[in-house]
Parts: sequence; structure tokens; C-alpha cells
Amino acid sequence: MVSRQGKQWSSRGNWLWRPGLKWNQNHTILPLLPKTVRLRQRRRCKSLSNMTGGEQHDGEGEKEAAKDRQHMRREVTPAAVSAVPPESKLVQVKGSGLSGPFIRRPVMTVLLTLSVIVAGMATYNKLAVNDLPAIDYPVIQVTCSYPGANPTTMANNIATPLEKQFLQIPGLDIITSTSTQGNTSFTLQFVLSKSIIDAATDVQAAIQRATGKLPLDLPSPPTFTKTNPNDQAVYLMGLLSDTLTDGDLYKYASTAVAQRIAILPGVSQVNIYGVQGAIRIKADPAGLASRGLTMDDLASAIKAGTVYAGAGQFDGVHRTFVLQPNGQIDEAEGYRNLIVARNQDGSPVYLRDVADVRQSVQDERLSRTFWMRGFNPPGSVVVLAVSRQAGANAVEVANSVKALFPELRASLPGSITLVPVFDRSQSIVDSVQDVKFTLIIAFILVVMVIYVFLGRATDTLIAVVALPLSVLLTFAVMSALNFSINNLTLMALTLAIGFLVDDAIVFLENVVRRAEHGESILKAAYNTAGEISFTILSMTLSLAAVFIPLVFLPGLLGRIFREFSVTIIVAILASGLVSLTLTPLMCARILGERRAGHKRPWMERHTGEFIQRVIAAYGRILDKFLDRAWLTVPILLGCILGLWFFFTHLPFTLLPPGDSGFVRGVFIAQEGSSPAQMHAYQQQVNQKLKDDPNIGQFFTLAGFAARTASSQGLIFGFLKPRNQRPPIEQCIPQLQKSISSIPGITAILQPNPVLQINVGVTNQTQGQYAYTLSGIVPDDVYAAADQLMTKLRGFKGFASVRSDFYNNTPNLTVDIDRQRAATYGVSTSAVQSLLRTAYSQNYVYLIKQPEDQYQVILEVKDSARARPSDLNDLYVRKNTGGSFSASGAGGGTIATTTGTASNLVPMRAVTTTKQIVGPQAVNHFNQFTSVTINFNLLPDVAIGDATKFIENSFAQVHQQLPGVQATFQGEALVFRQLFQSLPMLLLAAIFVMYVILGILYESYVHPITVLFPAIVPAVVGGLFTLWAFGSTLSLYSVIGLFLLLGIVKKNGILVVDFALKRIDEGLGLREAIHEASLERFRPIMMTTLAALMGAVPLALGFGHDASARRPLGLVIVGGLIFSQLVTLFVTPVIYLWLEWFQEHVLDKVPFLRSAHTHHEGEPAQEDEEIQPEPAAVH
Repeated sequence: MVSRQGKQWSSRGNWLWRPGLKWNQNHTILPLLPKTVRLRQRRRCKSLSNMTGGEQHDGEGEKEAAKDRQHMRREVTPAAVSAVPPESKLVQVKGSGLSGPFIRRPVMTVLLTLSVIVAGMATYNKLAVNDLPAIDYPVIQVTCSYPGANPTTMANNIATPLEKQFLQIPGLDIITSTSTQGNTSFTLQFVLSKSIIDAATDVQAAIQRATGKLPLDLPSPPTFTKTNPNDQAVYLMGLLSDTLTDGDLYKYASTAVAQRIAILPGVSQVNIYGVQGAIRIKADPAGLASRGLTMDDLASAIKAGTVYAGAGQFDGVHRTFVLQPNGQIDEAEGYRNLIVARNQDGSPVYLRDVADVRQSVQDERLSRTFWMRGFNPPGSVVVLAVSRQAGANAVEVANSVKALFPELRASLPGSITLVPVFDRSQSIVDSVQDVKFTLIIAFILVVMVIYVFLGRATDTLIAVVALPLSVLLTFAVMSALNFSINNLTLMALTLAIGFLVDDAIVFLENVVRRAEHGESILKAAYNTAGEISFTILSMTLSLAAVFIPLVFLPGLLGRIFREFSVTIIVAILASGLVSLTLTPLMCARILGERRAGHKRPWMERHTGEFIQRVIAAYGRILDKFLDRAWLTVPILLGCILGLWFFFTHLPFTLLPPGDSGFVRGVFIAQEGSSPAQMHAYQQQVNQKLKDDPNIGQFFTLAGFAARTASSQGLIFGFLKPRNQRPPIEQCIPQLQKSISSIPGITAILQPNPVLQINVGVTNQTQGQYAYTLSGIVPDDVYAAADQLMTKLRGFKGFASVRSDFYNNTPNLTVDIDRQRAATYGVSTSAVQSLLRTAYSQNYVYLIKQPEDQYQVILEVKDSARARPSDLNDLYVRKNTGGSFSASGAGGGTIATTTGTASNLVPMRAVTTTKQIVGPQAVNHFNQFTSVTINFNLLPDVAIGDATKFIENSFAQVHQQLPGVQATFQGEALVFRQLFQSLPMLLLAAIFVMYVILGILYESYVHPITVLFPAIVPAVVGGLFTLWAFGSTLSLYSVIGLFLLLGIVKKNGILVVDFALKRIDEGLGLREAIHEASLERFRPIMMTTLAALMGAVPLALGFGHDASARRPLGLVIVGGLIFSQLVTLFVTPVIYLWLEWFQEHVLDKVPFLRSAHTHHEGEPAQEDEEIQPEPAAVH
């Protein structure tokens, strides 16, 4: 070989020359120069027309002269200038590698390609469309109702015995419970490996075991449902009416609408947000006492007066008659006429005489308001929420529900209006469309890059074909794996667009390079197949290896990442497969000739000249950098320091909320606020929502709810379309400020995330993030919560921070004077039973009808339970005296009770009352008393800063109260798990790439050459770009970092691969790495710019929800640019250093010895003439 200064190329031929000698001494260039010319030998040659071995020559001759020692002057201007670097030469290749059979068998290759196209197009339309991958959370909700019981009673009598049984279930991860007035709800979260079916079986068995320890008078046993907390309803609709009651409207919703929707394909359940009808009996305690009756007497009379049971049959000689006794009273009018007692004169006492009987609803304390801009507020409203089955197509489910609207409207009375409330599938479609649009933009930009570099449309087509084929093959595999088209899988394809063409570009560029040196296209394709197959295989496998740790990531993060990582791995492997099969065939068949004499397009000529100048400049700068290799040390040290700085100073978050157009939150009043007071606040909140110009419709709830405190109301606001309002992050502060201006309440609002990760153990109505404190001693837990809340109020980044511990709810204790009660003959159970009957609002009978069951609720009238002193109006019956018996309207004996008031004892005679404060709810975490702190963040505050502040604050509290433990819950916990595991994930990805490259190269040091100088600058560049643009390190950013690991190392693979070939040919280390760097400069730039253009649309932010995905594009763009600037110069230096280390250190150890030969070059020999052998003229 000759030195790089001694050989020059032009389209007119090749030159070997020695500066300073006579330029016109003619010699023939030999086709196998490495065998005849040694390194640094001084030879002078001029190409003639008798060149051999495929070398091309212009028959008109040469008129060229050596101007000086460093330049050559061409007096004849060539028709075009090749972009091939001056140091480039053709390597003799043995075999055609993996791609040879596909070049030789075009029919086979084309038919296989058509099969991929058909399979991809057929499966694409069958893929489900969702917002996130189908993540099956094994979560079960258990509820138990015990009307009238206070939170402490519910916690002790219901929560504790059930929790003890639940904790024995294998695979249970977390159990939380909330005990409120008359209701306890449990959330059981199992490990992800637990089958939801097995979990449900175990929960049912645990409930059965706990039955004996639960109160005997429970109205119904605990019930459980299998839920997916991360799967929000895909469609909301409302039933409105100005004439029907809430109960009647609920009946139509549950029968005519919900049951019809529930049978649609893909629908899992239809939740009805309304109040079921009921018959309410509001008794007058004074009227009862005047007739010698108590509330318990009235309850017994009602139970005796209505019954629904079978009675048997008559069996005659010829016919059988089934008895149908009409014992059940179905309507309020029938109960009004029910005889509950008789006066002393025998006249009946009807229920209407002592109580007000009305057709009503199960819970009158609950107030609901639905308002839609352009509609008058309805008198009654019921909202239905449609949820999809796991893995079902959310968009198809929503479309099928919308298609059913005409049929539903036809089946409903004219007094009912059916309206759509919220279509979450629209936000999914918009988000998916945004990603698709971004994908198309990226595709166009990548095609432009390829065309600019290659200069020919046909050449561009060869590389571009790899894109749709790889994507279609990916769709086929996604369908086979039951994946869906969602934001993460589409994002994987969008990002892959930038490097799916890399392998094809590398193959195509090498064919073009060989063709420009005189080989025929067919021969160049075969030789490239043999020369470049190993490089493509290395690039493909090492890039796919980056995502292997994500595939096997355990827990919830693994479920989230799995579809994304598998999709991008499949796309990468598909790209490598296409570049080794179809791309070689297309190169051999349709690639244009490059040999001298062929006319070249305008773009190819001009880009070729420009690239040649860039390569020449790069070669000169690289020479100087190699002479000053010590610069590599401060550069890499600076990058390492940059890693530490940015990882410690960049704000962290999990998922940006995006703009779903859906606002949810609560308005909170003083503890102990009555339902009437909450209804008044609700009306004021409704007016504020109506006055907000950005609200399209809303739904509010106040008064009382099972999982919401009685002093809190719920807000669900649906904004106008995005083109008619500001972004959601501007709408929410304005609306929250407006509602909070109402005296007596505080509002907490937050956007409903476009992509939400919820594990179901936290109530997200008060905040998106949660931090739970728990301990054995309740007072310690409550004290720790108070101290922590005081400290957290000092953090300025919280938009809101609230705890679920409310301990100032007014309570009225009723102390029974047992001695006086015994004197009067009154038992404690009688007092307890009377209080429960009067005030618990429990039902005394359940009306059975074909479509549903309805409660008959007995209580004192509203005016008799407004003040604590109203308790004095109640009377309890003595244990001695005349017994009370009752019969229904059908007859029977009624005791004459009027005038026997001596059998009644006023409650004030045996009880005393005292007003105290108590908990509004009692919460447990894994059976221990707990307090959960919910918080929302200001728009520019990252969750990482908040979690760090919370942990530091709790550490101070924990020193004083060591018995209290704390942990993040919900999305905050997922965030902590992600960023705690991030360093190990990155190291695992790097290790897997190292292993694969080490196996492929059979070297310990070459993988380091490829990875280290590329990865460190890439990560630093990506993080710096985030910091410079004021962005955060989020889940999207993490995805970008993993992509960077895979993309940037291809530069090192391309250079090292060719450097090793040059060394095997006898070239020295510096000469080899220099030539390899210049030879592979063009494909390196092409692949890097293609990947860069694939990420530019994400970085620029196309689409409505682009701000959420923007950090991903910023990471890739910044990382690629910075890494490219560094690796072009640092990689050759690292290569030389590690080769020296291999030869002088590792090779001394037999076990670590490399299989590669190291050539440092040979001394220059004396000047002598080359005597070429005769060669045939071409």
C-alpha cells in the first residue's frame, strides 16, 4: 500500500505519485497494489489506458501535472466528481455473504416481499387502537355497607376482620381500606404475576371465612368486583328529563340503555351514576308516641305487612294451579294504606297517620347536576360510563356505542333526552393521529436526506423501500403478539423511521462506492453482500439489544414498556432482514451505473463535489486531532462531569399530563357541613362553571357518596374543543381560582392525563400523587401527618396538598345510663336498635320486581333529625308490659296500644348526649392506621423535586416518631421505581450491547471502542438539550436515552469494522483508522441525519398534544448532534489507545489474547521502480 498522500482519484483515472519527481514518467497502476507496493515506498506512476482489474480510464488521455508537493492540477475538467474519499480503495471479497442467495433468486425474494406486504396490510386493520398498552392490573374492589355506623365502628367491625382474612391471600401486594359513615371500601392490589381469576376466588373465600366475625345485622354481605384502575371509561352519555323522577330515570337507564350497551362487543361494564328509586317512609316520632308506638314497632309492622314468597300449588284431578299470593306491596300508595296498629276502640292506625310515605330515591342527600352549553338544565339526570374489556379496541367500542344512539333514542319515551357527554376515544384518535402525522413528516424528511446524499431517485427508492416493508412486517408481528396501536407503539415506529433505513443505507452506499471505482453494479452488489453483511448484522443486533432489558423489566414498568420495546426490536430486526434480502436485489437490478463515462444527474454531481470537500476537510482536521490525541481526555472528562451535573439538576417527572380536555377535582367545605349546606355550595360552583367561557359541559356531585367525604363535592368539567380555547394548563388555574373565591370552600382541580398510570390504591380526586403514612399507634400516625403537612406547606411547587385525615367532624355521643335503663326495664339493645331504625336510613324491606329490586327505607322525618335535641322526641319500649303484634292489610290481630304510653320510656330518661369531634373517615394501609397526603404540582414543577422534598421532610418527622412508616403510592410510586431503576437499566442495556459486540468481534476492547466514545457524549448532549429548553426528564425522555444508546454506536461499528479489514490487509493502526474514518464518513452522516430527521418532528412539536412528546425529540436531536461532533474525532483516538492496550497488555495474557493481527507498518524501503506485469486492456 501507499500512504494516503500518494494516491489520488478523479473520474479520469487513478494516480500514484511522489511529490517533487517528474510528473510525466508513465507507469501502469496495478490492480493488486497491496502485494507489490509497500507502505511509505516512494513510487511515481501515471495511469494509462492499459489499466486492469476493473479500473476505468478515459481514452482521450490525461493532461495533469503536480503543482507542488500537496496538490494536483487538472487541466481537463471532469464531467463529475465522485464523493468517494481519496483514501478509499476496493477490498477483494470472497463469497457473497448472507445476501447472495437473494440476489441470485429474484423470484423468491420478490414473492417473499409480497407476502410481507399482504400480511402487514391484512393485520394492520385488525390491530386494536388504544391510548396505552393493555395492562391487566390484578386489582379487586370490595365494598360493605352497614347503614348508620360511624367510621370508627365501620373500621373496627367491618374493616379489621376482613383485612385479617385478606392478608392471608398469597400474592397480595397492598391492601387499603377507607371506612366512612355506613360504608367501608377495600382496594386489594396483587402482584402482577397473580391471575385476576385466582385473586377473585381467594377474595371470595376470605370473605366467607370472615362472615362469622361480621355484624349479624348486616343488610347484605360484602361484595367484590374485578377492576382495572388504569382503564378509564371510553364513553360517557347522559339521560336528561324534566318530567321523570330521578328514580324513574335511573330505571330507564339501567334497563333500556345499560343492558343494551353491555352486550356490545368489547364492552366490559356500564356504570350508572344516578340514584335508584326507593320508597321512603318518614315517621313522626311525636305521632308515634301519642299512639303508644315506637320506630321499632313501625318497622315490625311494615315487615309483617309486605312479603314476597311462594305458596305452593293445587294438584287437581285434571289440572294443577300454582298459587300466586299477592303479599308484596310495590307502590307508595299501598304502604300509605298499610295498617300498623289499632286504637283502643278498634279503629285502624294507618301508616299515613304516623308517617309521610313517598316515592323517592335511595339517598336523598346526594345532589347531581349536569349542564351542557346550549341546553337548559334538566330536572333529573343520570350519567352512564362505558368501559371496555381488557385488550378491546377502545375506538371501536366508542364507535359502536355511538352507532347505537338512534336505536336507544327510539326505545326511550319522548320525555327523556339522550346526549353524549364525553368521548375519550376522540382524544385517543387525536393523539394517535398526531403520532401518525409525525411519522409521515419524519418519513418525508428521511427520504429527503437520502436523496440529497445519493442524488438519484432510483437510489433513494432502494433505501426508502426498507421503511414501509419494515413497518408492515412489524404490524404482522404485533398482530401475532396481540399488541395494539397505541401512543407507545406508534411512537416506537416513529422513532424507528429514522434508523430503519440505516442498514439499507450502509449496504446501498457500499455498492455505490464500489461501482464508482469501476465495478459493475451486479459485481458490486455481490461483493458488498460479502463485505458488509457482518457490519449490518452487528448494527442490527446491537441496536435491538438496547431494548432487551426493557422487555424483561419486572413489575408495572415492565408491563408499560413491553409493547414499546418489543415493537421497536421487531422493527429493527425487520429492517436488518430487508437490508440483507430485498435491498441487495434492488441494488443489483435497478441501481444506476457509476463507472467513468456515465452521465450523472445534477444533484449527484453537486452533492458529490460538496461531500468530497467536506471529507477532505474532515481528513485534515482528523490528522491534526490524532497528533493531539491528549485532547480526548478533557473532552471525555467533561462529558462525564456533564452526566453527573444534568442527572442531579434536571427536574424529573413521569408523564406530562397532556391536554385531554377533561378536568376533574373536588370542592371542600368545612368538616361536618350538612347535605343542605353542600347543595348550596354546589349551586354556587355550578354558576362559576357556567360563567367560565372554556367549559362546554360539566357534571357535579355533592352531599354524600360512598368514597367521598360528606363535606366534599366532585367536579367533572369538559372543556370546549382545543381550537376554541387556550391550553388546558391555562384553563385550570383560572377555573380553580374562580371556584375557590366562593366563601367557605376550597377547590382542587387537575387535568385528566391523556396517558394515565393508576394502580388503584389511591383516590385521585384530591390529587394526582399520593404519599401514605402508616403505623400501629393511630395517634402517632395522626401526629406525624400533622407535622409533615406543616412542613410541606413550605414547598412552593405544590398547586395543592391535602391529607385525607379529617378529625374535626362533629359527633354526638349517646351514653346509656345502664342503671336507670335497668330500672325502667329498657335494654341496651333496645336503645341501640331504636337509634339505628330512626337514623341509619337502612331499608326495612326489599321490593322484588322483574327488572330490579327497590328498597323501602324507614326513618324519622327530616325536621325530627335536624338538631341534637330532637333525640329527646324518641321513645323506647320497656321489656315488660303488653307485647306489640302487627298484621298487614289482610287482617290479623293488632294490639290496642293507644293509651298504653306507660310502656314507653323517653330516650332522655335513659341516655345523655355530648357533642364531640371525631374522624370523618378511618383509613388503613396493610391493616395499619394510615393517612394519605395527596398533592398536585404547579405546571413548571417536576415530580422529582417534590418527592425529594417530601422524603427529606418525612426523615425529620421520622426521627421523632420512629414507629411511623411512609411510602409513595400510585403514580408517584411508579415514578420512584422508574428513576431508581434507570441507572441499572442503562447499564444493563450497555452491558448487553457489549456482550453482543464482543461476541461478534471476538474482542474485549473493540466493543469499548464502539460504545464508550459514543454513548457518554450522546447522553450528555440529550440531557443538555433538555436543560437548555427548560424541559424535564420524563418517561418519554428515558425512551429517548435508550434510543440514543442504540443509534450512536453505529458510527463506531462502521469505522471499527473497516479499520479491522485494513489491518488484516497489512495497513498500520493509524493509517487503518484514518482511512476507515474517511471511507465511512458518508454512510455515517447519512444514517445520523436520517435518524436526526426522524426525531425533528417530535422536537418541533407537531399536533395538539405534542408538548408531552417534545422531550423525546429533544433528547434524540441534541444527543445525536453532540455525539456526532465528538465521536468523529474521539473514536479513532480511543481505537488507537485500546489497540495499544490490547497488544501491549492483554495480549501478554494468553486467556485475553486477541485473534486480530496488529500492524504498526513497516519502514520505508529504498526508491525503486515498479515493474508492472502485462495486463489486458479494458
